[in-house]
Amino acid sequence: MGIQVRAVAKYIHGSPEKARRVVDMVRGKNVPEALSLLKFSTRAAAGPVAKVIASAAANAEQNFGLARDDLFVARISADEAPTLKRAQFGARGRFKPILKRSSHITVVLESRTEALQ
Repeated sequence: MGIQVRAVAKYIHGSPEKARRVVDMVRGKNVPEALSLLKFSTRAAAGPVAKVIASAAANAEQNFGLARDDLFVARISADEAPTLKRAQFGARGRFKPILKRSSHITVVLESRTEALQ
C-alpha cells in the first residue's frame, strides 16, 4: 500500500443518494480519466465530485510530489450530512415537510506505482 492522499468536501447541497451514482462512476479510475468523465456528465453532483478529486490530486502533487497521471481513485464515498427541514403548508391546513439534504464527499487517491510494489 503506497501513499494515500485524502480530500473531503463537506455540506455539499444535494442528496447523498444522487451523489453516490456519480461516485460509483469514477471509483477505481485514473485521475485524468475520472475528471474527463465528470466533465461531460450531466448530473448535478458531478461538479462537486470533480472538485474534490482535483483537490486531492493537487494535495498529492504539492505535499508529496506525486504525478497526477500516476494517481487513481482508491476510495471515494458520499455520506449523509445534516438535513435542513423546511415547511410548506398545503390545502386544508395540512403540513408538507421539505427535506433539503446535503452530503459529505470523501476521496482517497493512491499512486499506481506505489500500489504495484
